[in-house]
Amino acid sequence: MANPTLKGHRALILTTVPVPSGLIDAIRDQFPDLEIITRVAPWGVSEVGGGFYDKDWKDITLLLTPTVLPTIEQAPRIQFAQLISAGANHVLSHPFFSNTKVPFCSANGIHGPQITEWIILTYLSFNRHMTTYWDAQKEGQWKLKPGNPAISEDVVGKRIGILGYGSIGRQTARVAKALGMEVFAYTLSPKATPESRRDDSYAPRGLGDPDGSLPSKWFSGGSRQDVHTFLASGLDLLVVATPLTSQTRQLLAREEFEQLSKSGRTYVANISRGEVIHTDDLVDALNNGLISGAALDVTDPEPLPDGHPLWSARNVTLTPHISASTGSYYPRLLHLFRMNLERLSKGEPLINRVDRDKGY
Repeated sequence: MANPTLKGHRALILTTVPVPSGLIDAIRDQFPDLEIITRVAPWGVSEVGGGFYDKDWKDITLLLTPTVLPTIEQAPRIQFAQLISAGANHVLSHPFFSNTKVPFCSANGIHGPQITEWIILTYLSFNRHMTTYWDAQKEGQWKLKPGNPAISEDVVGKRIGILGYGSIGRQTARVAKALGMEVFAYTLSPKATPESRRDDSYAPRGLGDPDGSLPSKWFSGGSRQDVHTFLASGLDLLVVATPLTSQTRQLLAREEFEQLSKSGRTYVANISRGEVIHTDDLVDALNNGLISGAALDVTDPEPLPDGHPLWSARNVTLTPHISASTGSYYPRLLHLFRMNLERLSKGEPLINRVDRDKGY
């Protein structure tokens, strides 16, 4: 039954930082009968705080949350939960997710533009030896010292392989293609038909690859051999964008880096989760030249402790899980939330609904 103003609903909106009031006002303007409660809940906390008590959960029907989830008994009326993250791995074992049928939706797609910028930034910086020039600048040197690379490379004609062709991967493919790169895509399930290659998850208007037309070659399958075939396809840049599940945990280890070593030039960018890569094997692959370098916005462990060998590994760039952190994060997230509220009010399917069987 349609409920265009969401009359009778109460939404709890939890954000990791205070958001501009205009973003909340836009929700109120669209749904004038919706009661909204806002609180700040930093990533990793399990309780709301700020004068919101356990007893207050009983009237909440709609939830936007980083990591806070109620018990099933506390919140019997919740009809929809919107996560602020692209991944859902942090809620998979929570009883409110695993033991209910409440629809959960990820924020997959809101991060695509900014994470793509980070991927391309780090790869271009590596190819153009920017860190070498920055070091020379600090020393006031116009010419590089003997032994430093004098010739850099552009990316035209280079091959990017995207492991996990979701919203982030599709936006990365769009930008890489514009730079003249060839795109290979890897997905768990086969994408043999044009219809199967479509993606209906969230993406800012005009971005991404919704019809799946950008890859010149598709790879798929759940076996190690399937992954190895993809990794041995002559990749210049491997983008790790797969969700973290039991199937993808430590998906890339020694054998996989040996497959990449066949080209002798693969650069690895991980914006997924640190646990997708076996860290010790990654350090060995970097230091022994199995891969040309790596850009890591996520690590295992995370945060990376002082003195960890990954800090000093050869040709590695490390950032503290900030590739998605721009001023556009919450405007896009709350736009997605409004879109899902509108669909809920009309009884339509939600965007980015998490598949409980797949875990993403």
